Amino acid sequence: MSADLVSLQLYTVRGELDRDAVGTFAAIAGFGYRKVELYDFVRRFEAYRDGLAANGLVAPTAHSRLLDRDLDEIFDAAAALGVATVYDPFIDESRWTTRDGIASVAADLNAIAAAAADRGLAIGYHNHAFEFANRFGGVSAFELLAEHLDEAVQLQVDTYWAVVGGESDVPALLRRVGGRVTALHIKDGPLTEDDDDQVALGEGAMQFGPILDAAPEALRVVELDGHRGDVLEAVRASHDHLRTAMVAG
Repeated sequence: MSADLVSLQLYTVRGELDRDAVGTFAAIAGFGYRKVELYDFVRRFEAYRDGLAANGLVAPTAHSRLLDRDLDEIFDAAAALGVATVYDPFIDESRWTTRDGIASVAADLNAIAAAAADRGLAIGYHNHAFEFANRFGGVSAFELLAEHLDEAVQLQVDTYWAVVGGESDVPALLRRVGGRVTALHIKDGPLTEDDDDQVALGEGAMQFGPILDAAPEALRVVELDGHRGDVLEAVRASHDHLRTAMVAG
């Protein structure tokens, strides 16, 4: 696997971007990242445009809430920044408590995917823990969603939150949902619900080898939702650990 499969979710360094966007982008590129994943990219459009161009970075993926949003504004910004796929990072937990609710989520995403395709873009969904904690006859709400989605809708599996949510075998999950998983969020920690417990890759309880093997073509997106130490150092260490793990695999 090559460096082309490694990315960084910029939400990880949101505080650093607010304080010094120019220096933060330079640091990310200096650590060896060539790809990043955007968040809040409509509001931060100019900083992202300039930071990517100045540091040889590209952003093939991004996060944005999509339901009940101005899709033209989102799709215009995504296309201008070179984004290919926009993942919705959160759909209200109340909609995941019944089979009908999950089917309605899928219907909404299917409709948005059709609108995105007209603009040359793709969309997808990114999980948290509750989509796996909610289960129906032993099947997670996340897998039920996948059953209802059109093929055009992609999935980004946050492997850490899947485990926290109760998914006992993430590699098996990835094999079941197959090729619609186009990206993974790779993070580490003690598998608690506290964001700030998260640590650099290789310093927590996650076992990444089988996960990476189960989705060999998926983009590996490093993310820390929170961190109690120097987050840029954690970003650097995570890149080094992931690249080593990929080479070893």
